[in-house]
Amino acid sequence: MENQESRHITVIIAGRPYPLKVRAEDEATIRQIVGEVNDKVNRFQLAHPNKDKQDSLSMVLLTYAVDLFKGRQTNLPDPEVLENRLARLNRLLEEALSPDA
Repeated sequence: MENQESRHITVIIAGRPYPLKVRAEDEATIRQIVGEVNDKVNRFQLAHPNKDKQDSLSMVLLTYAVDLFKGRQTNLPDPEVLENRLARLNRLLEEALSPDA
């Protein structure tokens, strides 16, 4: 964050303040995520009133971890393979569009 504008903000997660130093362009995204986390914590607490906030936070963390894991499991092609395919398509297009064809 040395060459980028940063700012100090405080976010409230599950009723506790957390001071953060963030890039200015990331602040809105962070605040949106904090809102989503707090909504999920509240939903877990309503669904499981006998659990404490720590349990709710743990469940929210697990939910996000599962979503992240699933996202990584998608069958995206290897970047090098994708680059080679795009280069080949580009050559084919150039050949098809060249006036000599």
